[in-house]
Amino acid sequence: MPEFSSKLSDHLIVTTDQMRKIEALMFAAGMPVAALMEKVGGLITHRIDSLYPLTKFPKVGVIVGCGHNGGDALVVARELWHRGRDIKVYLPLSNLKTLTAEHQTYIQTLGIPTVELAELETSDLLIDGLFGYGLERAVAGELVDTIHKINSWQIPILSIDLPSGIHTDTGAVMGVAIKASHTLCLGLWKRGLFIEEGLADIGNLERIDFDIPQKFIQQAQGENHDLWRIEPRSTLCQLPLHRPIASHKYEIGHLLLVGGSQRYGGAVILAALGARASGVGMLSIAVPASLRDLVLAKMPEALIIPCPETPRGAIANLPDLDFTKYTGIACGVGISLDAVNLVEQVLRIKQNLVLDADGLTLLGQLGVGKLQQRSPLSTILTPHWGEFCRLFPATESDRLISLQNAVIQTNAVILLKGARTAISFNHNYKTQTWINPKSTPALARGGSGDVLTGIMAGLLAQGLSTGDSAIMATVWHAQTAMWLAKTQTEMAVNPVALAEHLVPTLASSLRSQI
Repeated sequence: MPEFSSKLSDHLIVTTDQMRKIEALMFAAGMPVAALMEKVGGLITHRIDSLYPLTKFPKVGVIVGCGHNGGDALVVARELWHRGRDIKVYLPLSNLKTLTAEHQTYIQTLGIPTVELAELETSDLLIDGLFGYGLERAVAGELVDTIHKINSWQIPILSIDLPSGIHTDTGAVMGVAIKASHTLCLGLWKRGLFIEEGLADIGNLERIDFDIPQKFIQQAQGENHDLWRIEPRSTLCQLPLHRPIASHKYEIGHLLLVGGSQRYGGAVILAALGARASGVGMLSIAVPASLRDLVLAKMPEALIIPCPETPRGAIANLPDLDFTKYTGIACGVGISLDAVNLVEQVLRIKQNLVLDADGLTLLGQLGVGKLQQRSPLSTILTPHWGEFCRLFPATESDRLISLQNAVIQTNAVILLKGARTAISFNHNYKTQTWINPKSTPALARGGSGDVLTGIMAGLLAQGLSTGDSAIMATVWHAQTAMWLAKTQTEMAVNPVALAEHLVPTLASSLRSQI
């Protein structure tokens, strides 16, 4: 695995039950609940001062629930009031927990008003402390209208831990949810914040680290935790890959890229551009013979392998090659659905393989059982959700559970593309899933995935494991798109520009570390 930060809390993604176990260990060890609430409230207040300065957001409305999330919100209300903000508190629920009720009594003593909902409409900022993690039932009754009204005001909303109404584990909207501008997740990352169903309500996501002792995390989770957040910055810091001082091109990897057809001639070129940027030492590209000159013109450094064609211009089969000289293979981009014999041939080759695009559709026709003839962890599959469902029809409603089941079935590395791309594989006899936490909708363009395949295959050919190649390529690809969208515009994130800016993005990231 990549050498991520040694601090478990930076990467661990937990469920409600897991978070409760960890907190219970802290409290059993002597951490007072009141002290933790004060600490968390102070950290949230400090972050609010940075994100929403007093000069621009003097009037703050605080929505307080009956549990400890509401208590956190009341500590924040008190501290913001001490720092000169105009604070109004709204309490839509009764039966406050003891500690929350004590904080409410104290802010009343300070003169901070408790108001009706309508009086929050003039606020510059709203703090959502209605529900914390662990919401089990759908939001009902008057709270439904309350949340709809709050969302309609178009006032910036900062949610504490999760937007109220989002299920902690599934990301599902429990009837209705606060549409947060910013979410400050507390302690450890919550599972529901990384599932696509809830992303529209989360806004910008950060974590408030309140120093959970690592021993409690390990005691509650053991050493084989299954869900992790990728840290983009530390991942990119491991690129470019190390090259010995006395190296020649064949020691830096030799990738065989198999793709293209008369109908989809550009896809293999885009993948080749991604592979070029990865730094792979040698690149061989197998294409239909009729595409040889076109691909050579775009990739003059590559070795072009012309292949016999089907009547409709797809690769009929690979010629007689010494496949042992390749350190990685990628197949599928632009091959069309006529290339079923090609995919069956490629699956028999022993080298590590990235299978993408039409290759996945054809694998579905052949049956995923074909992967059993390959060595464990020697194959990367890169489906989006539609392709995934065709490959694995017996899917669960929960994407991550479906993904883990598919890994168990195939013993492959599966990269499930999406707004929060998830990479899953078997590690130490347990399925492990890593989620890329940041991306951009600018990548929703034809050809973006071809570039990703090239990057991934290039890293794979240079000696990275299949799991590491998938993780690093995903982060590099997404960070490049984000950098390009930020420095130019989302419209600039076309696949050619994406490939051309992979190296500049990496250089910019490295400079920021110095």
